[in-house]
Amino acid sequence: MGSGKELLILGVLVMVRECLTECSLGFDTARGQCVDRNECEETPGICRGNADCFNTNGSFLCRCQQGYAHSKGLVNFTQDGRCQEVNECIGFTNICGPAAQCTNLMGSYKCTCNLGYSKSGLGNCMDINECYEAQMKQEDLCGGEGTCINRNGSYWCSCSKGYTNYGNNSTKCSPLKCDSFNGNGGPASSLGGLADILFMMRNSCVALSNPSAASEVKTDGEAQLEKLFTAAESILSPGQLNSSEDVSGLLSTVENAIMLIGPQLKDKHTRMETTETEVEIAVQRGKTRPIGPIQLTNEVAILDTDWTTAAGTGPYPGFALAALLSYKKLEKSVNRSFEGLKGHEKDGVTPSFQISSKVVSVVVSNPNTQQLNRNVTITLRHLQDTEESDELSYICAYWKESGTWSTDGCYQQESNATQTVCTCEHLSSFAVLMALYPMKHSFGLQVVTKIGLTISLLCLVLCILTFKFCRSIKGTRTTIHLHLCICLFVADLFFLAGISQTKPVGGCSFVAAMLHYFFLAMFTWMLLEGVQLYRMVVLVFNATMRPLYLYLTGYGTPLVIVVISAIIRPSGYGTDQHCWLSLKDGLIWSFFGPVCFIIILNVFFFLVTVWKLAQKFATLNPDLTQLHKIRAFTVTAIAQMCILGLMWVFGAFLFQEDNTVVAYIFIILNSLQGALVFFMHCLLSKQVRDEYAHFLSCICTPQKKRYSDFTSTNPSSSQSQALRSGQHTGESQI
Repeated sequence: MGSGKELLILGVLVMVRECLTECSLGFDTARGQCVDRNECEETPGICRGNADCFNTNGSFLCRCQQGYAHSKGLVNFTQDGRCQEVNECIGFTNICGPAAQCTNLMGSYKCTCNLGYSKSGLGNCMDINECYEAQMKQEDLCGGEGTCINRNGSYWCSCSKGYTNYGNNSTKCSPLKCDSFNGNGGPASSLGGLADILFMMRNSCVALSNPSAASEVKTDGEAQLEKLFTAAESILSPGQLNSSEDVSGLLSTVENAIMLIGPQLKDKHTRMETTETEVEIAVQRGKTRPIGPIQLTNEVAILDTDWTTAAGTGPYPGFALAALLSYKKLEKSVNRSFEGLKGHEKDGVTPSFQISSKVVSVVVSNPNTQQLNRNVTITLRHLQDTEESDELSYICAYWKESGTWSTDGCYQQESNATQTVCTCEHLSSFAVLMALYPMKHSFGLQVVTKIGLTISLLCLVLCILTFKFCRSIKGTRTTIHLHLCICLFVADLFFLAGISQTKPVGGCSFVAAMLHYFFLAMFTWMLLEGVQLYRMVVLVFNATMRPLYLYLTGYGTPLVIVVISAIIRPSGYGTDQHCWLSLKDGLIWSFFGPVCFIIILNVFFFLVTVWKLAQKFATLNPDLTQLHKIRAFTVTAIAQMCILGLMWVFGAFLFQEDNTVVAYIFIILNSLQGALVFFMHCLLSKQVRDEYAHFLSCICTPQKKRYSDFTSTNPSSSQSQALRSGQHTGESQI
């Protein structure tokens, strides 16, 4: 019992003691003693941010983790300030060494070796000997004509003479073809400015191919490209190129120049535009062949291909190039040389061609562009928005080095009014051509032509026979009418038989020359008729003209014109659609020029004739019979000139497109010519009518004629008949 009380008293005393004992800050009371308190464990996160907590006797300290530093520069702290991330890459110079790149991380950093270096066992970046490794792996870094030289972090390819790496020392050595810029006395001698381009590009090529000079040459591709197209602009700006050889020389020279300049360009995409050209060039570089699509565009064309096609399958030189070049005005110079286009006939009709887009050139680094593994697609915008029809179709063509257009290996994929999509198996300079098919004349027009010209020919035959054998109207004017009808008859005969017979070409040219000659001769005889009327009024006496002078003028003058025209433009006689003069190069004016001149002269002569007739009618004692005859002659001559002139007003547009209405009018007027001449100069003449009546009476009543021969023995009757015949002969001399 006593011991229990003692224990109770002892516990109470201890409790009292503990209550009376007071520990310092950072300590806790335990069994009457002050024990250190571990604040780091009792209060997690007491050190804010990226700091570690360290317990001390009665307190704690905060220290920033590695890669962090106190905002006030303290090493040990409690809660004053915070730890901030340290950028070792900036704060410590060359922390990774000279051959590595430092990358800052949260609380740390990372060292990455530069290209051409690798980490050694000690963690340092050491140079890679690419030449040695390539030799061990049997890889060809510099090509067959290049020597590999190791450099710190890289390697150089030293090229032999005649080879280059275009200023990129880590690419293979490629052969240079500087001979392509020699010119060889071709277009350079005739095309001004092309020699300057050839000289400039040859100097650049020779400098690149010389190992001693290549290291000193600063390759500025952009500057060379600008010089190239400035020189090309000086060639194209004066206007149309004179020959197909000049066009071929310019196109090939510019393409070769782009092949030389393209690898020297610094940017992956380069675009340049002048007043005459627009070019876009894409270049990819690397140890492996690039892959992926390529699309180059400008205002008039779109090129769709891929890098595999651009690079080719041959030895890879370390780069691939693709370029799209458009010429803004060259289509005028190449709107010719269509003789190589075959196989575009439709229903036996050969079309005519003309350029329908701008000319574009496609250049790639692939050396084998004549047979590509994959076709390229080129979209060309039309010069004019026109839909395809029965009379018009679009074809894709390329310009051959020989100076002609061809469609071999190029096909039309699709076409609308604004553009044509072409797919081609090879590369060159391209354009869209319009194949124009002549409108087929209807069956009705053919019937009208044959019937009308047949009637005209029959009437002209009657006129020729009348003027030749009718003795009562013999004279200068009748001679003129006779040869006018002969010329018109032969011209209509050639027109009816050969105007559409375009094959063979020589026969068509002959028909065109005959039509040219006899239609001109017809107008020349019409001019002689105007001159004769003028002489009849002005020169009362000696108004006749010698037949020799008439023949020399009527047949010699048109012969001279035709011969000169044939010498100057021999290819202008006959076209693909008609055997007539070509409407190109102005040859048609060798016909319309003299015709207009003759009509103007005749108008002058007729005005003077009418004025003189009016004066004579106003005299006191006019010879009315003679004046009435001259007036009748003048009226018929004016009517004849109007019909012939009006016919060739429509004839000027006969061989244009969409000419059905004009063709009907021309054929009708042409048919009326023979009938008009027969009506005015034969049926309206009383003397001719009497001759016709006498001729018909001889045919229809031969017995009466024989009876009259036996009975008409009266001398007075014979004398009177001779007198009347003499009067008629005298009148006909006028």
